[in-house]
Amino acid sequence: MERLISATEANREFSRVLNEVANGEVYVVTARGKPLVRMERVKPRTADQDERKRRVQALVDELGMLPLRAPGRITRDDGYE
Repeated sequence: MERLISATEANREFSRVLNEVANGEVYVVTARGKPLVRMERVKPRTADQDERKRRVQALVDELGMLPLRAPGRITRDDGYE
């Protein structure tokens, strides 16, 4: 269930509201009586994190298969081109 709270009250009671959101409460912050922001706890995205790790590892593996090349002599002026 969502609880309505004015922006003024949310500002004044931010620590309490934040703690309640961390414990699963959902707030809708209103400004001039109109809904403005919905505050709710973020759900962990372990599946997305696992997918990201898999893609990063695939990139590292692919880069590891590329032939090594000597870049040649690098001078200070190369950084300004």
